[in-house]
Amino acid sequence: MSKSILRLLCAFTLIALAACSGPAATPTGSAPDPTPAMTHPPADSEGSPANQPAALQEATAPPEGQEIDRSYKLVTGVQDGRMVFIGSGGPLDGVINPELTADLGEVVEIVLVNGDSIVHNVALEGYGLKSEDIHEIGQETRLVFTADKAGAFIYFCAIPGHRQAGMEGRITITGDGAAADPDAPQPVNLPSIALPADAVPPAVTRTAPDRLTVELETVEVNARLADGAGYTFWTFNGTVPGPMIRIRVGDTVEVRLRNAENSHYAHSVDFHAVTGPGGGAAATQTMPGEETSFTFKALNPGVYVYHCATPSVAQHISNGMYGLIVVEPEGGLPPVDREFYVMQGEIYTVQPYGQPGVVTFSPEKMLAERPEYFFFNGAVGSLTELNPLRANVGETVRIFFGVGGPNFTSSFHVIGEIFDRVYDLGSLTAPPLTDVQSVLVPTGGSAVVEFTLDYPGTYVLVDHSLSRAERGLAGHLIVEGEADPEIFDSPEGLTGE
Repeated sequence: MSKSILRLLCAFTLIALAACSGPAATPTGSAPDPTPAMTHPPADSEGSPANQPAALQEATAPPEGQEIDRSYKLVTGVQDGRMVFIGSGGPLDGVINPELTADLGEVVEIVLVNGDSIVHNVALEGYGLKSEDIHEIGQETRLVFTADKAGAFIYFCAIPGHRQAGMEGRITITGDGAAADPDAPQPVNLPSIALPADAVPPAVTRTAPDRLTVELETVEVNARLADGAGYTFWTFNGTVPGPMIRIRVGDTVEVRLRNAENSHYAHSVDFHAVTGPGGGAAATQTMPGEETSFTFKALNPGVYVYHCATPSVAQHISNGMYGLIVVEPEGGLPPVDREFYVMQGEIYTVQPYGQPGVVTFSPEKMLAERPEYFFFNGAVGSLTELNPLRANVGETVRIFFGVGGPNFTSSFHVIGEIFDRVYDLGSLTAPPLTDVQSVLVPTGGSAVVEFTLDYPGTYVLVDHSLSRAERGLAGHLIVEGEADPEIFDSPEGLTGE
Protein backbone atom coordinates (compact mmCIF):
# COMPACT_ATOMS: atom_id res chain seq x y z
CA MET A 1 0.00 0.00 0.00
CA SER A 2 1.36 3.44 -0.90
CA LYS A 3 2.19 5.90 1.82
CA SER A 4 -0.08 8.52 0.23
CA ILE A 5 -3.15 6.26 0.39
CA LEU A 6 -2.40 5.21 3.95
CA ARG A 7 -1.74 8.76 5.08
CA LEU A 8 -5.04 9.88 3.57
CA LEU A 9 -6.95 7.14 5.35
CA CYS A 10 -5.25 7.88 8.63
CA ALA A 11 -5.92 11.58 8.19
CA PHE A 12 -9.64 10.88 7.89
CA THR A 13 -9.36 8.65 10.93
CA LEU A 14 -7.61 11.37 12.90
CA ILE A 15 -10.03 14.12 12.00
CA ALA A 16 -13.35 12.38 11.94
CA LEU A 17 -13.27 8.92 13.43
CA ALA A 18 -12.44 10.25 16.86
CA ALA A 19 -15.34 8.67 18.68
CA CYS A 20 -13.28 9.49 21.70
CA SER A 21 -13.67 7.17 24.63
CA GLY A 22 -12.08 9.11 27.47
CA PRO A 23 -9.97 7.21 29.96
CA ALA A 24 -9.34 3.48 29.83
CA ALA A 25 -12.54 1.51 29.41
CA THR A 26 -14.31 -0.67 31.94
CA PRO A 27 -16.55 -3.20 30.13
CA THR A 28 -20.23 -2.23 30.24
CA GLY A 29 -22.09 -4.07 32.94
CA SER A 30 -19.03 -5.06 34.96
CA ALA A 31 -18.09 -3.90 38.41
CA PRO A 32 -16.27 -0.58 38.82
CA ASP A 33 -12.57 -0.84 38.12
CA PRO A 34 -10.75 -1.45 41.42
CA THR A 35 -7.36 -0.33 40.11
CA PRO A 36 -5.79 2.90 41.36
CA ALA A 37 -6.94 6.13 39.77
CA MET A 38 -5.42 7.46 36.60
CA THR A 39 -3.73 10.82 36.53
CA HIS A 40 -4.83 13.37 33.97
CA PRO A 41 -3.57 16.35 32.01
CA PRO A 42 -3.52 19.76 33.65
CA ALA A 43 -6.40 22.15 33.17
CA ASP A 44 -6.03 25.70 31.95
CA SER A 45 -7.05 28.69 34.03
CA GLU A 46 -10.67 28.29 32.95
CA GLY A 47 -10.88 24.63 33.85
CA SER A 48 -10.65 23.22 30.31
CA PRO A 49 -7.97 20.77 29.21
CA ALA A 50 -4.76 22.57 28.41
CA ASN A 51 -4.30 23.17 24.70
CA GLN A 52 -0.90 21.57 24.91
CA PRO A 53 0.31 18.97 27.42
CA ALA A 54 2.99 19.94 29.88
CA ALA A 55 6.42 19.68 28.31
CA LEU A 56 7.32 16.03 27.92
CA GLN A 57 10.89 14.88 28.41
CA GLU A 58 12.28 12.26 26.08
CA ALA A 59 13.28 9.07 27.90
CA THR A 60 14.67 6.42 25.57
CA ALA A 61 17.25 4.54 27.65
CA PRO A 62 17.40 3.04 31.14
CA PRO A 63 19.13 4.90 33.96
CA GLU A 64 22.88 4.39 33.94
CA GLY A 65 23.85 1.06 35.40
CA GLN A 66 20.33 -0.39 35.32
CA GLU A 67 18.75 -3.00 33.07
CA ILE A 68 15.26 -3.37 31.68
CA ASP A 69 13.00 -5.37 34.00
CA ARG A 70 9.89 -5.44 31.84
CA SER A 71 9.38 -4.79 28.12
CA TYR A 72 6.31 -4.35 25.93
CA LYS A 73 6.06 -3.95 22.17
CA LEU A 74 3.28 -1.93 20.51
CA VAL A 75 2.64 -1.35 16.80
CA THR A 76 0.72 1.66 15.46
CA GLY A 77 -2.22 1.03 13.15
CA VAL A 78 -5.88 1.58 12.29
CA GLN A 79 -8.59 -0.78 13.51
CA ASP A 80 -12.38 -0.42 13.23
CA GLY A 81 -12.03 3.14 12.06
CA ARG A 82 -9.73 4.31 14.87
CA MET A 83 -6.02 4.98 15.26
CA VAL A 84 -4.69 2.54 17.85
CA PHE A 85 -1.76 0.83 19.51
CA ILE A 86 -1.69 -2.92 18.80
CA GLY A 87 0.09 -5.32 21.15
CA SER A 88 2.85 -7.41 19.60
CA GLY A 89 4.07 -10.71 21.03
CA GLY A 90 3.01 -12.85 23.95
CA PRO A 91 -0.46 -12.66 25.49
CA LEU A 92 -0.91 -9.08 24.24
CA ASP A 93 -0.40 -9.99 20.59
CA GLY A 94 -3.12 -8.35 18.51
CA VAL A 95 -4.79 -6.69 21.51
CA ILE A 96 -5.95 -3.13 20.82
CA ASN A 97 -4.60 -0.54 23.29
CA PRO A 98 -3.61 -3.35 25.67
CA GLU A 99 -3.65 -3.04 29.44
CA LEU A 100 -0.04 -2.98 30.68
CA THR A 101 1.22 -3.70 34.18
CA ALA A 102 4.41 -3.17 36.15
CA ASP A 103 5.67 -3.50 39.70
CA LEU A 104 6.81 -0.55 41.71
CA GLY A 105 10.56 -0.01 41.24
CA GLU A 106 10.86 -1.82 37.91
CA VAL A 107 12.55 -0.31 34.86
CA VAL A 108 9.93 -0.54 32.12
CA GLU A 109 10.43 -0.33 28.37
CA ILE A 110 7.69 0.31 25.81
CA VAL A 111 8.95 -0.36 22.30
CA LEU A 112 6.86 1.38 19.63
CA VAL A 113 6.95 0.22 16.00
CA ASN A 114 5.51 2.38 13.24
CA GLY A 115 2.98 0.32 11.31
CA ASP A 116 1.27 2.97 9.21
CA SER A 117 3.84 5.51 7.96
CA ILE A 118 2.30 8.33 10.00
CA VAL A 119 4.33 10.21 12.60
CA HIS A 120 3.77 8.78 16.10
CA ASN A 121 5.31 8.56 19.54
CA VAL A 122 4.34 7.13 22.91
CA ALA A 123 4.04 9.24 26.06
CA LEU A 124 3.21 8.47 29.68
CA GLU A 125 0.85 10.70 31.59
CA GLY A 126 1.76 11.35 35.20
CA TYR A 127 5.44 10.78 34.50
CA GLY A 128 5.89 13.56 31.94
CA LEU A 129 7.88 11.33 29.59
CA LYS A 130 7.77 10.49 25.89
CA SER A 131 9.65 8.63 23.21
CA GLU A 132 11.14 10.09 20.08
CA ASP A 133 8.87 10.54 17.07
CA ILE A 134 8.89 7.86 14.35
CA HIS A 135 7.84 8.51 10.76
CA GLU A 136 8.47 5.46 8.58
CA ILE A 137 6.95 1.99 8.52
CA GLY A 138 9.10 -0.38 10.57
CA GLN A 139 10.89 2.40 12.43
CA GLU A 140 11.18 1.83 16.20
CA THR A 141 11.45 4.05 19.25
CA ARG A 142 11.47 3.40 22.98
CA LEU A 143 10.01 4.92 26.10
CA VAL A 144 11.98 3.81 29.16
CA PHE A 145 11.14 4.79 32.73
CA THR A 146 11.48 3.67 36.32
CA ALA A 147 8.09 2.83 37.83
CA ASP A 148 8.55 4.92 40.95
CA LYS A 149 4.93 6.04 41.30
CA ALA A 150 2.03 3.69 41.91
CA GLY A 151 -1.33 4.06 40.25
CA ALA A 152 -3.02 3.72 36.89
CA PHE A 153 -1.53 5.95 34.20
CA ILE A 154 -2.43 6.62 30.60
CA TYR A 155 0.05 5.92 27.82
CA PHE A 156 -0.84 7.76 24.62
CA CYS A 157 0.41 9.22 21.36
CA ALA A 158 1.32 12.86 21.98
CA ILE A 159 1.02 13.92 18.33
CA PRO A 160 -1.88 16.44 18.36
CA GLY A 161 -5.20 14.71 17.79
CA HIS A 162 -3.89 11.14 17.82
CA ARG A 163 -4.91 10.46 21.40
CA GLN A 164 -8.45 11.68 20.70
CA ALA A 165 -8.54 9.48 17.62
CA GLY A 166 -8.03 6.40 19.78
CA MET A 167 -4.34 6.07 20.62
CA GLU A 168 -4.37 5.60 24.37
CA GLY A 169 -4.24 2.77 26.88
CA ARG A 170 -3.48 2.19 30.52
CA ILE A 171 -0.53 0.92 32.54
CA THR A 172 -1.14 0.00 36.17
CA ILE A 173 1.81 0.09 38.56
CA THR A 174 1.46 -1.77 41.85
CA GLY A 175 3.70 -3.02 44.60
CA ASP A 176 4.40 -3.06 48.32
CA GLY A 177 3.36 0.22 49.84
CA ALA A 178 1.62 1.30 46.64
CA ALA A 179 -1.61 3.13 47.27
CA ALA A 180 -3.88 5.19 45.11
CA ASP A 181 -4.56 8.81 45.98
CA PRO A 182 -7.94 8.64 47.75
CA ASP A 183 -8.87 12.04 46.37
CA ALA A 184 -8.06 11.17 42.77
CA PRO A 185 -11.06 10.56 40.46
CA GLN A 186 -11.83 6.89 39.98
CA PRO A 187 -13.27 5.43 36.76
CA VAL A 188 -16.92 4.43 37.03
CA ASN A 189 -18.92 1.92 35.05
CA LEU A 190 -22.51 3.10 34.74
CA PRO A 191 -25.23 1.75 32.45
CA SER A 192 -25.81 3.38 29.10
CA ILE A 193 -29.04 5.25 28.39
CA ALA A 194 -27.98 6.13 24.83
CA LEU A 195 -30.92 5.46 22.52
CA PRO A 196 -29.96 3.22 19.58
CA ALA A 197 -30.36 4.92 16.22
CA ASP A 198 -32.70 2.19 14.96
CA ALA A 199 -35.28 2.96 17.67
CA VAL A 200 -37.67 4.37 15.08
CA PRO A 201 -41.43 3.79 15.24
CA PRO A 202 -43.06 2.39 12.09
CA ALA A 203 -44.36 4.66 9.35
CA VAL A 204 -47.93 5.88 9.66
CA THR A 205 -50.10 3.96 7.21
CA ARG A 206 -53.46 5.43 8.20
CA THR A 207 -55.31 7.38 5.53
CA ALA A 208 -57.29 9.52 7.98
CA PRO A 209 -56.50 11.45 11.18
CA ASP A 210 -56.97 9.76 14.53
CA ARG A 211 -56.93 10.57 18.23
CA LEU A 212 -53.73 9.44 20.00
CA THR A 213 -52.15 9.50 23.45
CA VAL A 214 -48.46 10.16 24.02
CA GLU A 215 -47.09 9.32 27.47
CA LEU A 216 -43.79 10.77 28.62
CA GLU A 217 -42.03 10.41 31.96
CA THR A 218 -39.21 12.71 33.03
CA VAL A 219 -36.50 10.70 34.76
CA GLU A 220 -33.22 11.85 36.31
CA VAL A 221 -30.64 9.06 36.07
CA ASN A 222 -26.92 8.51 36.60
CA ALA A 223 -25.55 6.95 33.44
CA ARG A 224 -22.53 6.54 31.17
CA LEU A 225 -21.21 9.71 29.54
CA ALA A 226 -17.96 8.20 28.22
CA ASP A 227 -15.75 5.25 29.08
CA GLY A 228 -15.00 5.60 32.78
CA ALA A 229 -17.10 8.74 33.18
CA GLY A 230 -20.68 9.18 34.36
CA TYR A 231 -23.16 12.04 34.54
CA THR A 232 -26.61 12.77 35.95
CA PHE A 233 -28.82 13.00 32.86
CA TRP A 234 -32.33 14.44 32.83
CA THR A 235 -34.38 12.47 30.33
CA PHE A 236 -37.69 11.74 28.69
CA ASN A 237 -38.54 8.06 29.27
CA GLY A 238 -35.05 7.28 30.54
CA THR A 239 -33.09 7.69 27.30
CA VAL A 240 -31.14 10.37 25.44
CA PRO A 241 -32.56 11.44 23.13
CA GLY A 242 -36.13 10.88 24.23
CA PRO A 243 -38.29 8.55 22.14
CA MET A 244 -39.18 9.50 18.59
CA ILE A 245 -42.90 10.24 18.35
CA ARG A 246 -44.54 9.60 14.98
CA ILE A 247 -48.00 10.86 14.04
CA ARG A 248 -49.94 12.11 11.01
CA VAL A 249 -50.99 15.61 10.06
CA GLY A 250 -54.51 16.22 11.37
CA ASP A 251 -54.13 13.85 14.34
CA THR A 252 -55.38 15.01 17.73
CA VAL A 253 -52.84 14.13 20.39
CA GLU A 254 -53.20 14.03 24.16
CA VAL A 255 -49.81 14.45 25.84
CA ARG A 256 -49.49 13.11 29.37
CA LEU A 257 -46.34 14.14 31.19
CA ARG A 258 -45.40 12.50 34.47
CA ASN A 259 -42.42 13.60 36.57
CA ALA A 260 -40.89 10.66 38.44
CA GLU A 261 -41.31 10.74 42.20
CA ASN A 262 -37.57 10.58 42.83
CA SER A 263 -36.83 13.59 40.59
CA HIS A 264 -35.20 16.59 42.25
CA TYR A 265 -36.45 19.17 39.74
CA ALA A 266 -39.60 20.28 37.97
CA HIS A 267 -39.76 19.44 34.26
CA SER A 268 -42.00 20.17 31.28
CA VAL A 269 -42.25 19.63 27.52
CA ASP A 270 -42.35 22.05 24.60
CA PHE A 271 -43.25 20.50 21.24
CA HIS A 272 -42.21 22.61 18.26
CA ALA A 273 -45.02 20.83 16.39
CA VAL A 274 -47.66 22.36 18.69
CA THR A 275 -49.61 25.51 17.95
CA GLY A 276 -50.40 26.81 21.44
CA PRO A 277 -48.87 28.48 24.53
CA GLY A 278 -45.26 27.44 24.95
CA GLY A 279 -45.73 24.47 22.65
CA GLY A 280 -47.32 22.78 25.65
CA ALA A 281 -44.77 24.00 28.20
CA ALA A 282 -47.28 26.41 29.73
CA ALA A 283 -49.49 23.44 30.63
CA THR A 284 -46.81 20.97 31.75
CA GLN A 285 -44.64 22.58 34.43
CA THR A 286 -44.66 19.41 36.51
CA MET A 287 -43.33 18.88 40.01
CA PRO A 288 -41.77 15.56 41.11
CA GLY A 289 -44.42 12.88 41.54
CA GLU A 290 -47.06 14.86 39.65
CA GLU A 291 -48.67 14.54 36.21
CA THR A 292 -49.94 17.12 33.73
CA SER A 293 -51.52 16.94 30.29
CA PHE A 294 -52.72 18.89 27.29
CA THR A 295 -54.23 18.17 23.88
CA PHE A 296 -53.20 19.56 20.51
CA LYS A 297 -54.03 19.09 16.86
CA ALA A 298 -51.14 18.49 14.46
CA LEU A 299 -51.75 21.27 11.94
CA ASN A 300 -48.45 21.15 10.05
CA PRO A 301 -46.45 18.20 8.73
CA GLY A 302 -42.72 18.14 9.37
CA VAL A 303 -39.98 16.89 11.68
CA TYR A 304 -39.92 18.89 14.90
CA VAL A 305 -37.83 19.01 18.07
CA TYR A 306 -39.38 18.68 21.49
CA HIS A 307 -37.57 19.59 24.70
CA CYS A 308 -37.98 20.55 28.32
CA ALA A 309 -38.81 24.21 28.80
CA THR A 310 -38.38 24.62 32.55
CA PRO A 311 -35.81 27.26 33.58
CA SER A 312 -32.93 27.06 33.12
CA VAL A 313 -34.14 25.76 29.77
CA ALA A 314 -30.61 25.49 28.39
CA GLN A 315 -29.53 23.35 31.34
CA HIS A 316 -32.50 21.00 31.01
CA ILE A 317 -31.78 20.57 27.30
CA SER A 318 -28.05 20.08 27.79
CA ASN A 319 -28.73 17.41 30.40
CA GLY A 320 -30.57 15.34 27.80
CA MET A 321 -34.17 16.52 27.61
CA TYR A 322 -34.86 16.60 23.88
CA GLY A 323 -36.25 14.43 21.11
CA LEU A 324 -38.03 14.50 17.73
CA ILE A 325 -41.69 14.30 16.77
CA VAL A 326 -42.40 13.38 13.14
CA VAL A 327 -45.69 14.63 11.73
CA GLU A 328 -46.11 12.79 8.46
CA PRO A 329 -47.91 14.51 5.58
CA GLU A 330 -51.03 13.10 3.95
CA GLY A 331 -49.89 10.07 1.99
CA GLY A 332 -46.87 9.59 4.25
CA LEU A 333 -43.22 9.43 3.22
CA PRO A 334 -41.74 7.39 0.37
CA PRO A 335 -40.75 3.90 1.52
CA VAL A 336 -37.08 3.19 2.29
CA ASP A 337 -35.26 0.08 3.48
CA ARG A 338 -34.04 1.43 6.83
CA GLU A 339 -34.72 4.45 9.01
CA PHE A 340 -32.50 5.87 11.75
CA TYR A 341 -32.93 8.48 14.48
CA VAL A 342 -29.90 10.59 15.40
CA MET A 343 -29.66 13.69 17.58
CA GLN A 344 -26.69 15.86 18.48
CA GLY A 345 -26.12 17.33 21.91
CA GLU A 346 -23.48 18.90 24.10
CA ILE A 347 -22.72 18.81 27.83
CA TYR A 348 -20.96 21.34 30.03
CA THR A 349 -18.99 19.84 32.91
CA VAL A 350 -16.82 21.27 35.66
CA GLN A 351 -14.28 18.53 35.01
CA PRO A 352 -12.24 18.53 31.78
CA TYR A 353 -13.03 16.21 28.91
CA GLY A 354 -11.85 12.67 29.59
CA GLN A 355 -11.60 12.85 33.38
CA PRO A 356 -12.97 9.66 34.92
CA GLY A 357 -15.58 9.47 37.63
CA VAL A 358 -18.99 11.09 37.96
CA VAL A 359 -18.68 14.57 36.45
CA THR A 360 -20.91 17.52 37.27
CA PHE A 361 -22.69 20.31 35.41
CA SER A 362 -21.03 23.72 35.03
CA PRO A 363 -23.45 26.66 34.61
CA GLU A 364 -20.49 28.95 33.99
CA LYS A 365 -19.30 26.95 30.99
CA MET A 366 -22.86 26.68 29.66
CA LEU A 367 -23.32 30.45 29.77
CA ALA A 368 -19.92 30.89 28.13
CA GLU A 369 -20.87 28.24 25.53
CA ARG A 370 -17.77 26.11 26.23
CA PRO A 371 -18.91 22.47 26.28
CA GLU A 372 -16.54 19.72 27.32
CA TYR A 373 -18.46 17.00 25.44
CA PHE A 374 -20.25 16.71 22.10
CA PHE A 375 -22.02 13.50 21.12
CA PHE A 376 -24.69 11.77 19.09
CA ASN A 377 -27.50 9.97 20.94
CA GLY A 378 -26.58 10.68 24.50
CA ALA A 379 -22.98 9.59 25.06
CA VAL A 380 -19.50 9.47 23.63
CA GLY A 381 -19.26 6.29 21.55
CA SER A 382 -23.01 5.65 21.51
CA LEU A 383 -23.10 5.25 17.73
CA THR A 384 -19.59 3.82 17.32
CA GLU A 385 -18.60 1.24 19.92
CA LEU A 386 -22.06 0.74 21.48
CA ASN A 387 -24.73 0.91 18.77
CA PRO A 388 -23.36 1.66 15.30
CA LEU A 389 -25.86 1.99 12.46
CA ARG A 390 -25.93 -1.06 10.19
CA ALA A 391 -27.21 -1.57 6.65
CA ASN A 392 -26.44 -3.39 3.41
CA VAL A 393 -25.26 -2.47 -0.05
CA GLY A 394 -28.22 -1.65 -2.29
CA GLU A 395 -30.44 -0.39 0.52
CA THR A 396 -31.80 3.12 0.82
CA VAL A 397 -31.56 4.64 4.27
CA ARG A 398 -33.30 7.61 5.84
CA ILE A 399 -31.85 9.48 8.82
CA PHE A 400 -34.08 11.71 10.91
CA PHE A 401 -31.51 14.12 12.32
CA GLY A 402 -32.03 16.76 14.98
CA VAL A 403 -29.99 19.05 17.19
CA GLY A 404 -30.92 19.32 20.84
CA GLY A 405 -28.10 21.70 21.59
CA PRO A 406 -28.64 23.87 23.50
CA ASN A 407 -26.13 26.12 21.74
CA PHE A 408 -24.29 24.67 18.72
CA THR A 409 -25.51 24.36 15.14
CA SER A 410 -24.46 21.21 13.27
CA SER A 411 -22.97 20.77 9.80
CA PHE A 412 -24.19 17.18 9.45
CA HIS A 413 -22.14 15.06 7.05
CA VAL A 414 -21.49 11.38 6.35
CA ILE A 415 -17.92 10.86 5.23
CA GLY A 416 -17.83 8.92 1.96
CA GLU A 417 -21.51 9.40 1.10
CA ILE A 418 -23.65 11.98 -0.70
CA PHE A 419 -27.20 12.68 0.37
CA ASP A 420 -29.50 11.87 -2.56
CA ARG A 421 -32.33 13.84 -0.94
CA VAL A 422 -32.43 16.33 1.94
CA TYR A 423 -35.65 17.53 3.52
CA ASP A 424 -34.13 20.79 4.68
CA LEU A 425 -35.06 22.16 8.13
CA GLY A 426 -37.38 19.20 8.61
CA SER A 427 -39.90 20.33 5.99
CA LEU A 428 -41.61 17.27 4.49
CA THR A 429 -43.78 19.13 1.98
CA ALA A 430 -41.19 21.31 0.23
CA PRO A 431 -39.33 19.61 -2.64
CA PRO A 432 -36.20 17.95 -1.22
CA LEU A 433 -32.75 19.17 -2.09
CA THR A 434 -30.78 16.68 -4.16
CA ASP A 435 -27.12 15.65 -4.29
CA VAL A 436 -26.03 17.35 -1.06
CA GLN A 437 -22.71 16.89 0.75
CA SER A 438 -23.57 18.44 4.14
CA VAL A 439 -26.66 19.93 5.71
CA LEU A 440 -26.77 22.81 8.18
CA VAL A 441 -29.09 22.06 11.11
CA PRO A 442 -29.73 24.73 13.75
CA THR A 443 -30.18 24.10 17.44
CA GLY A 444 -33.78 23.14 18.02
CA GLY A 445 -33.99 22.17 14.34
CA SER A 446 -33.95 19.09 12.16
CA ALA A 447 -33.37 17.65 8.72
CA VAL A 448 -34.10 14.36 6.99
CA VAL A 449 -31.49 12.85 4.69
CA GLU A 450 -31.83 9.87 2.35
CA PHE A 451 -29.21 8.04 0.34
CA THR A 452 -28.67 4.69 -1.35
CA LEU A 453 -25.73 2.59 -0.22
CA ASP A 454 -23.58 1.63 -3.19
CA TYR A 455 -20.39 0.37 -1.57
CA PRO A 456 -19.48 -1.50 1.65
CA GLY A 457 -17.44 0.03 4.42
CA THR A 458 -17.61 2.06 7.60
CA TYR A 459 -19.07 5.49 6.92
CA VAL A 460 -18.58 8.11 9.61
CA LEU A 461 -21.30 10.47 10.79
CA VAL A 462 -19.85 13.81 11.83
CA ASP A 463 -20.56 17.44 12.41
CA HIS A 464 -18.16 18.95 9.87
CA SER A 465 -17.01 21.38 12.53
CA LEU A 466 -14.51 18.60 12.92
CA SER A 467 -12.74 19.61 16.11
CA ARG A 468 -15.91 18.45 17.85
CA ALA A 469 -15.03 14.89 16.85
CA GLU A 470 -12.13 15.15 19.28
CA ARG A 471 -14.68 15.76 22.05
CA GLY A 472 -16.72 12.68 21.21
CA LEU A 473 -18.91 13.62 18.24
CA ALA A 474 -18.88 10.77 15.72
CA GLY A 475 -20.98 7.81 14.67
CA HIS A 476 -20.51 4.82 12.38
CA LEU A 477 -22.73 3.48 9.61
CA ILE A 478 -21.42 -0.02 8.85
CA VAL A 479 -22.42 -1.20 5.38
CA GLU A 480 -21.98 -4.83 4.38
CA GLY A 481 -22.15 -6.39 0.92
CA GLU A 482 -20.26 -6.90 -2.30
CA ALA A 483 -17.83 -4.23 -3.46
CA ASP A 484 -18.28 -2.86 -6.97
CA PRO A 485 -14.85 -1.87 -8.34
CA GLU A 486 -16.49 0.40 -10.92
CA ILE A 487 -17.73 2.61 -8.07
CA PHE A 488 -14.57 2.58 -5.98
CA ASP A 489 -11.31 0.71 -6.35
CA SER A 490 -7.81 0.90 -4.97
CA PRO A 491 -5.27 -1.51 -6.40
CA GLU A 492 -3.30 -1.22 -3.15
CA GLY A 493 -6.24 -2.11 -0.93
CA LEU A 494 -7.68 -0.41 2.11
CA THR A 495 -6.79 -0.33 5.77
CA GLY A 496 -8.92 0.14 8.85
CA GLU A 497 -11.80 -2.04 7.63
